[in-house]
Amino acid sequence: MISIKTEQEIKIMKQGGAILSKIAKELSKQVKAGASTSDLNRAANALFAYYKTEPAFLNHQGFPAAICASVNDVVVHGVPSDYILKDGDVLSLDLGLKHKGFYLDMAFSKIVGGKPADDIDKRLVKTARAALDEGAKAVKPGATLGDIGFVIQNCVEKQGFSVVRNLCGHGIGKELHEDPQILNYGLTGEGEILREGMVICLEPMITRGSWRLKKSPDGFGYRTEDGSRAAHFEQTMAVSAKGCLVLTKL
Repeated sequence: MISIKTEQEIKIMKQGGAILSKIAKELSKQVKAGASTSDLNRAANALFAYYKTEPAFLNHQGFPAAICASVNDVVVHGVPSDYILKDGDVLSLDLGLKHKGFYLDMAFSKIVGGKPADDIDKRLVKTARAALDEGAKAVKPGATLGDIGFVIQNCVEKQGFSVVRNLCGHGIGKELHEDPQILNYGLTGEGEILREGMVICLEPMITRGSWRLKKSPDGFGYRTEDGSRAAHFEQTMAVSAKGCLVLTKL
């Protein structure tokens, strides 16, 4: 069942989104070669404590960390570890919080280090972000989930990349994952119709190779079957009368 949020509830979520965006910005500054993904998790915990807020992912369905740190062929839900980041790694960080009873969720990818990055990896990350932006433009009352999936898929595939098909975006609010499920592919005019007051997370997940995934040995992460690199962006947004109201600024 899809929940419709009131103006006051969306205002609360916007406040939470502003905090999460600040945490993401500070965490992004600490992504560098020589740091471990566990270092980033410790930094995230310190930031959540500083802002006096609750990390959404810690202990969610048994997940053991405050953030997901997914490197190279890990698409999502990577568990922070002693892995040391290297120049040229593609790192995706996914983080969420709970603010006054409401959840917010966001993710971004970046290439580690100051050395010139692989041109295809740069285009991969750029395309994933562009796909999120194109999807957000389609968010408005009366549009369908198929409209969103279509523009995301088109943006990705015209660059020669693949859209992950067995993971998706989602609704969000008093639960971290709510209805509807939001595919990153589809046909215009199909699927659930968007209504004012819906709050959703768009999150394109794309790969350099096949879209097929396998579970990581830790039981949480999802990796590409063919070992190709992946990128992932996500924002929480509300459907407003004027269109898309982004609650988590990248």
